Amino acid sequence: MVAALIRMSGDWDLAEDCAQDAFAQAVRSWPRDGVPQRPGAWLTTVARNRALDRLRRSSTETARLRQAVTLWPASDPDATSEAVLGGEDIPDDRLRLIFTCCHPALALDARVALTLRTLAGLTTAEIARAFLVPEPTMAKRLVRAKHKIRNARIPYQVPPPHLLPQRLAGVLGVLYLLFNEGYAASGGENLIRAGLCAEAIRLARALAQLMPAEGEARGLLALMLFHDARRLARVDEAGDLVTLEDQDRGRWDQAEIGEASEVLRAAAELGPPGPYQLQAAVAGYHATAAGPAATDWAAIARLYQQLAGAAPSPVVELNRAVAVAMADGPAAGLALVAELARSGDLAGYYLLPATRADLLRRLGRPAEAAASYREALALAPSAAEQRYLSRRLAEVAGGT
Repeated sequence: MVAALIRMSGDWDLAEDCAQDAFAQAVRSWPRDGVPQRPGAWLTTVARNRALDRLRRSSTETARLRQAVTLWPASDPDATSEAVLGGEDIPDDRLRLIFTCCHPALALDARVALTLRTLAGLTTAEIARAFLVPEPTMAKRLVRAKHKIRNARIPYQVPPPHLLPQRLAGVLGVLYLLFNEGYAASGGENLIRAGLCAEAIRLARALAQLMPAEGEARGLLALMLFHDARRLARVDEAGDLVTLEDQDRGRWDQAEIGEASEVLRAAAELGPPGPYQLQAAVAGYHATAAGPAATDWAAIARLYQQLAGAAPSPVVELNRAVAVAMADGPAAGLALVAELARSGDLAGYYLLPATRADLLRRLGRPAEAAASYREALALAPSAAEQRYLSRRLAEVAGGT
């Protein structure tokens, strides 16, 4: 519905406001009058009429109003957003909207963030955490992206099949961050939001089927499946975090791991690996190792080195530091963490002091580890992560 309103009016804020008005009207009238036979059409019609009323009241929008009335199919005033959008080449409704939203005229970060906010329902705070920026900064980026769409009259239309590859990077970014928020929630009591994980995997499957020749689409699906296979073992009965080395591998979903391995092998046959395939390969080493001691940390460190060249990121460097620490000893990893801290690229990211604390603990330096655990605890976003860090802090503070 929002997509249809944006296409009609060219105004993102107007579309969101009118969609909310339509739902508010439904809350008032449906309990009294009953749910209409076509609820989606009812909501779309109410929102469309509200948008037209708003445009009529603005004397400066006369030209846009004429255009809106022309674009909206007059033959079916109850047309749903799917009918207005078209895009029969993309069979999944939500995936079609994501492709529509990821317009290449916007910067990659802007199109991913705006899509997560509008279509995936993530809050500005959750998106800010995903991009490692303050919430006010992300709020400004979202506003600028909306203004660019409006001022540049960027058309909100489903791209034809030959233009889908131009938008693939944005779509992959949306699905990746959607899964990440589900797998490690940025706030609240629960570490895992299973519904988001399931929706991200469903969309990734649809994307891989839609674009079977794209290795990165398959790589992203494999990455999600490897991680999701370990989901149930990541928390205990109390909802507390269980680290990878302490997880009960008997609870891992071996069928899902097998599927992920097959998907990754198929992706590798399509050409050189991209960032998502490299991350999937890392996850595959973890998922297929018989136990913590059997994990090939040296190979994982090499994959992170390759990933750092393909998609440079301070988070990738932090993960590489952990792999180096496991392969070559905690002192080697601690040196890399110290370099990252000096750069300031991960300021405010709780996993930086948490990683430093763990390496200091392993080196037998409890006082320094305690200080880093306290720093991480002050930054940790979810209750489950806070409880885990509190336990670690108590251990090193007590000398155990």
